[in-house]
Amino acid sequence: MKILDKYIIKSFMITFTSVFVILFFIFVLQGIWLFIAELAGKDLDFFTIVKFLSFYAPTIVPMVLPLSVLLASIMTFGSFAENYEFAAMKSSGISLQRAMKMLTITIGILSFVSFFFANNVIPDAQFRFINLRKNIVQQKPAMAIAEGQFNTIGTSNIKVDKKSGDNGEFLEGVTMHVKNNNMGLGANTIIKAKRGILTSEDDSNYLQLELYDGYYYEDIHPKNYNERKRLPFAKSSFKKYVINIDLTKLNTSEIEEGNITSEKMLTALELNYTLDSLQKSYNKDVLSYANNVIVRNEIIFKKKTTSSIENQKINTTKGNYKKDILALLSDSEKRQVIEMAKSNVASIEFNIHSNKIDLEDKIKNINNHWLAIHDKFVIAYSCLLMFFIGAPLGAIIRKGGLGLPIVFAILIFITFHFINTFGRKVAQQDSIPPFLGAWLASILMTPFAIILTYRATNDIGIMVNFDWLTEPFKKLFNKITQTNIDNN
Repeated sequence: MKILDKYIIKSFMITFTSVFVILFFIFVLQGIWLFIAELAGKDLDFFTIVKFLSFYAPTIVPMVLPLSVLLASIMTFGSFAENYEFAAMKSSGISLQRAMKMLTITIGILSFVSFFFANNVIPDAQFRFINLRKNIVQQKPAMAIAEGQFNTIGTSNIKVDKKSGDNGEFLEGVTMHVKNNNMGLGANTIIKAKRGILTSEDDSNYLQLELYDGYYYEDIHPKNYNERKRLPFAKSSFKKYVINIDLTKLNTSEIEEGNITSEKMLTALELNYTLDSLQKSYNKDVLSYANNVIVRNEIIFKKKTTSSIENQKINTTKGNYKKDILALLSDSEKRQVIEMAKSNVASIEFNIHSNKIDLEDKIKNINNHWLAIHDKFVIAYSCLLMFFIGAPLGAIIRKGGLGLPIVFAILIFITFHFINTFGRKVAQQDSIPPFLGAWLASILMTPFAIILTYRATNDIGIMVNFDWLTEPFKKLFNKITQTNIDNN
């Protein structure tokens, strides 16, 4: 390795390390604010808090690393151009491509390390992070609920006025809001109790909440639209009411762009194995649901047809045959048949709707697993991509330091992150393939990197020509001006 290569790599690594540490610290602080409700006012010792943040910290590396590479590249190469070091290199016959050669290899090694980190370290950190939160709650169940504020646990929001006891397990003034999504009607339940007790077993995944002396309110959404206008609800009182809370859904605060999910705790090989099982289960469910609908309809049709033939003793001879079967029935029997048909249709509709929701959840879970696989490769590619955007851009703008480079880096990375988030969300809903959703930002930004690299290596600045847009207006303005002059 030549002295020049060592100098370029050293300059880049010093800048990269400084930027990475600063950004990492900023994003860790963001994580503290994200989980402040779990950390503040719950008597956690310093070692537990350090473990909590240590297990969370690796999850922010996929966001910090590409941004650090981008910013360090712009600052380093911008500084070289600003101080005329590139001019000295070119006068010695060293092109920008040659200057970037060894640093490109270094970034390639960094990309490989980032893939290893995303495939092995992050899943393990996610697993430990979730289990630490679970253990904290199991040891002190009341830590799942803070006083005087609503705490999100699964589909419920819980608020208590006061906690007491050695571990805060005795609650006073309990209010719960439970959201139900039955057939998309969004029925809501409100539970109020004077007191409650939180208990948990060490080997259990559930918290048990016992409520005493309270009331239970639930919205009712009838199928008849006119009845809904009356806003019916059910109300009951209780002396004791027991609720089991799933610890796996504790606190739905988001990390990065999505909720904490099991696929983020798996390596690429484990994800492939899980995907095979999920896909087979999905295909089996599709066939099962389809067969159930067909068999259900056949049973209903045969049963009702046979019953009608036996009860009415329909004469199907050629002379007495009638196309309108309802004409054979009396008015009361017609109403019964119509009500029975409506009931069957409603039952089939409910069954299809429930199956559809179940299949949509399964396909979303499959897509999330595919996205988790692709994300491990995207982080590696994004390091190379950000380098080939940042290095040529720094050479073109010829500005180092923390001014203009930061502006360019933030604009580029926000664009990249927005497109990446958009692609993931669309892919989760199965609107586009998971591969395209995960790689959408990289695919769109790659031509930008190629153009910048080409222009920088050929000493072509960033010149955007808008003559094609402004020229017609200039001609029109000149024509109007000339017409006014001629008239005068």
